[in-house]
Amino acid sequence: MIIPVTAVFASVIGILLLVLSVLAVRFRLKYQIGMGVNDDPVFQATVRAHANLVEYAPVGLIMLAIAELNGVSSTLIYWTGMALVVGRILHAFGMIKGKGRTHTARVLGMVLTWLSILIAAILLLWNVGAVYG
Repeated sequence: MIIPVTAVFASVIGILLLVLSVLAVRFRLKYQIGMGVNDDPVFQATVRAHANLVEYAPVGLIMLAIAELNGVSSTLIYWTGMALVVGRILHAFGMIKGKGRTHTARVLGMVLTWLSILIAAILLLWNVGAVYG
């Protein structure tokens, strides 16, 4: 079975993961820290932005993939996936630029991420209800 819409979003999330990984590794090499962080707030925020992506993106992508496999409208999956990807990009940007403090992009990114996961959950439940209800 082919899931092209989710595949595009997974690709973009994968690229974002690599970008954040490179940023974190650059700090690790700069400070010669293999694990943990030091007092540099940008280093701390970069590591957390990377970790936060790893914590949230897989759940969102799995839910999108299941929805696409179950026949949920590609349009709904597209807009939900866009919210997830834009949310993750904004969160990472705001986290790093804000040095871990409150930043508009970080807050908006979390709201979009949570909203995309909530919408994906509703789409999945709705789809199961329509098919088996």
